[in-house]
Amino acid sequence: MDKQKITAYGDELYEAWVACRPVRPLLEREPEITIEDAYQIQERFVARRVQAGEKIIGKKIGATSKPVQDFLGVYQPDFGMLLTGMVFQEGDTIDLATLIQPKAEAELAFVLKADLKGPGITAMDVIRATDYVLPCFEIVDSRIVDWKIKIQDTVADNASCGVYVLGKTKGDPRQLDITLAGMVLEKNGELFSTGVGAAVQGSPANAVAWLANTLGELGIPFKAGEIILSGSQSALVPVVDGDELVCTVGGLGSCRVKFSGRSAA
Repeated sequence: MDKQKITAYGDELYEAWVACRPVRPLLEREPEITIEDAYQIQERFVARRVQAGEKIIGKKIGATSKPVQDFLGVYQPDFGMLLTGMVFQEGDTIDLATLIQPKAEAELAFVLKADLKGPGITAMDVIRATDYVLPCFEIVDSRIVDWKIKIQDTVADNASCGVYVLGKTKGDPRQLDITLAGMVLEKNGELFSTGVGAAVQGSPANAVAWLANTLGELGIPFKAGEIILSGSQSALVPVVDGDELVCTVGGLGSCRVKFSGRSAA
């Protein structure tokens, strides 16, 4: 795909994000689009947000667990960039009017204390470089109409990043077995789903190592202080006005978030 088209599609996704309105699938319009093209479109989309005043503060891994892959019809992991305008804290209420078609997923966030640059990074390297882990929610949101996405669409759309919510309880991954720790997700006080760290590429640390190595091949390091979202351990949860979600990780703690208003789609 030529540079002009890459720029145009990146700008279109940025404008869709600003206006909170979905666009037609890119793959529907460009059947020959490659994943490499899609990441270049993502880069343009993210660059527009940075130009508007945000900063990149971390990365996210998407489509790592079978329930999410089955829902999306996407059968390989992808990644996106986390920006300053995306972050919420434990107990915050998210205004759904700022999102198009949101769905929540529960996962672990890694906060790094040391740089990591692949290739050659192992799960143990990730554990050593991690300051602490937190329970969190990612609220994914697609700028593609009706979530009609293939891997190229979600990659171009910054891995369908919406916003994310960080819990307050910090855990040491050297003391907590993040592979076997169970996760319980409740919606409005009722059990919605259960999961375990091993559902994410065998371990959340494996997923983070995969991303460190993937980005390392592109010359992009993880930096100390960055937040890495390791991938969903739950099924995707549609959310509407008044919903409250709580995810609890065994041995770590919980993260809670509320929603108000009406999403754009």
